Amino acid sequence: MASYVERCGEDYMLAGSRVSLASLVTAWKDGLSPEAIRDDFPTLRLEQVYGAAAFYLANQTEIDSYLAALALDFDRRRAEQEAIHAELTGKVRSALETVRR
Repeated sequence: MASYVERCGEDYMLAGSRVSLASLVTAWKDGLSPEAIRDDFPTLRLEQVYGAAAFYLANQTEIDSYLAALALDFDRRRAEQEAIHAELTGKVRSALETVRR
């Protein structure tokens, strides 16, 4: 049986590719069909997308915990960078508000 997901250090990747399982699961949870996901990641075969989805479903608790940890780490790093670059962050937010009006 083919292995569709492999562990690369701390991360889960689709075997033989540079596509993260997090990217695939996020797209799937956003409602994309396996075919649409394959279209978004043209280096993947449809079989890989379905195989990775099956892996996720078989390991959902573990992968959801992994994804939650990724999200927390992202939020922490973003907050650190915003604090380091507070002046720039303020200017960007101000510019975005101006554009939205």
